[in-house]
Amino acid sequence: MKCLILAAGYATRLYPLTENFPKPLLKVGDKTILDWLLEDIHRSGLVDGYIVVSNRKFAPHFLKWAKEHPLPVTVVDDGTETNETRLGAVRDIAFAMKETGVKDDLLVIAGDNLLDFSLTSFIDYARKKGTSASMRYWEADEKRLRRSGVSEVDGSDRLIGLEEKPEEPRSHWCTPPFYFYRAEDARRVEEAIGDGCGVDAPGSLLSWMAKHTVIHSMEMPGKRYDIGTIETYEAVKREYRGIRYGGERE
Repeated sequence: MKCLILAAGYATRLYPLTENFPKPLLKVGDKTILDWLLEDIHRSGLVDGYIVVSNRKFAPHFLKWAKEHPLPVTVVDDGTETNETRLGAVRDIAFAMKETGVKDDLLVIAGDNLLDFSLTSFIDYARKKGTSASMRYWEADEKRLRRSGVSEVDGSDRLIGLEEKPEEPRSHWCTPPFYFYRAEDARRVEEAIGDGCGVDAPGSLLSWMAKHTVIHSMEMPGKRYDIGTIETYEAVKREYRGIRYGGERE
């Protein structure tokens, strides 16, 4: 299995912190956001390679970080230089897969979110289901729902639909940017784009996939920390206590 990290955004809402530095490499505690994620995923023992898709502006920062990293990290540059010319998350997935030739099962994650639970539980869930998979959490605030990807699931946890930033949310299930795609499903990204799948939000690909294959949705066993603004970044630095392992935090 390979892990693909989406890190080609420009994080304009975090300026000036991210004007010349990528958000996933910001520190929270004694680690970068990316290090928290990768060190946890590596515990599964199932991921044998990590691919970071970045942009021309920030690729040098990721290359320097990857060179010193103990895990096998490949950095690919999508060639864009501004927020206005970005490819969008779905095109970045397609670009990274083509650039690296990956044909494995694929764990796709955003490089700017933190979790207080281990992603190994999500990997285990997907493997037991034998399908592609996503996660979900309950969101009571309808204003937040309108800014999110909102899932509909049936009684067996099967994802039956997802809508990005809906005006009228059909459920209270938010879908964070963490996805597992079986190899045969991951290979359909180009097909999805050609079929009119939205390309900006990664959830658009999940929405397309749900119409063409079986996707299961795991209810998150903990909390997600979305770092979108300077205020939320400062709050995460104050509040984040690491990942729980067997009742303890690391």
